[in-house]
Amino acid sequence: MTKTYIIGITGASGVIIGKRLIEILSKENKVYAIISDAAKLVAKYELKEEIKFKNSENIIVYDEKEFDANIASGSFKTEGLIIAPCTMKTVSAIANGFSHNLIARAADVCIKEKRKLVIVPRENPLSEIHLENLLKLARLNAYIVPPSIQFYSSETKEELIDYICGKVLDCFGIGHELYKEWSGN
Repeated sequence: MTKTYIIGITGASGVIIGKRLIEILSKENKVYAIISDAAKLVAKYELKEEIKFKNSENIIVYDEKEFDANIASGSFKTEGLIIAPCTMKTVSAIANGFSHNLIARAADVCIKEKRKLVIVPRENPLSEIHLENLLKLARLNAYIVPPSIQFYSSETKEELIDYICGKVLDCFGIGHELYKEWSGN
């Protein structure tokens, strides 16, 4: 059965994480992607190109200014929203109910409708303000999945990205083989 997910990509470093999640989830599901203007700029530096997807009828891409999009309404059913990477500006907006763009509005909908919200925050170090806003979201049942790397099974950049993507998919209970689980000695 096809499920529906929303993925927001904001202007933090790590746009490849959001792009990869869209590619993974769109293989068997409908994905509504929201790419912020800042993410489009960051992609030119990090990916050396615009964020593009192979022709897939399962991916619908929205601009952050498209407030009339179906995903801006609670009556449009989805499994939830993943914001990867997520800027501290977006974290702050969501934590304080400021729906200034479609990403923040989609997050607001997930919170009010009690749908899953996964935040992949990209900032280092984190200030007390960042931590307070993330704690607010965690108390609203958002998953906070910092893109922290593990060292026991990753040798390439792609494996590190897949590890983070796998941790995000774990929040939704989606099976995958993106990383090896720790098995001890």
